[in-house]
Amino acid sequence: MPPESPLPTDFELEILQELWRVGGPATVRQVHEALSANRPMVYTTVLKAMQVMHEKGIVRRDESERAHRYLPSESEQSVKDRLVSRFMKNTFADSAAELAMRALSVKPASSDELRRLHELLDEMDDNAGKPKPS
Repeated sequence: MPPESPLPTDFELEILQELWRVGGPATVRQVHEALSANRPMVYTTVLKAMQVMHEKGIVRRDESERAHRYLPSESEQSVKDRLVSRFMKNTFADSAAELAMRALSVKPASSDELRRLHELLDEMDDNAGKPKPS
């Protein structure tokens, strides 16, 4: 299994979110246009960031065509899991419960989100004490 890439910076995460949204390879121009829809963005800033992301192993690059196409090296879920784990460890003494309670006190969940949380908690409760598969 290849080593994990470094965690992305905030701007790199914006780029990754666009690549995940597209669901396939994208050019710098495509990413730039999407990010520019929200705020002014210089093309070369996006280009340089994506080049650095490639050097760091955060994205892969297909150089087979004139316009290079980029893909995330990791799934969205994997990156988000690592970001949450680091944040939880560094900010909440590695307590998932404290993180969840703080998050819900800052921004209450919708009825649908609460239903899904209850389902997750029930599932976790049902699995408590059961040996983990090896």
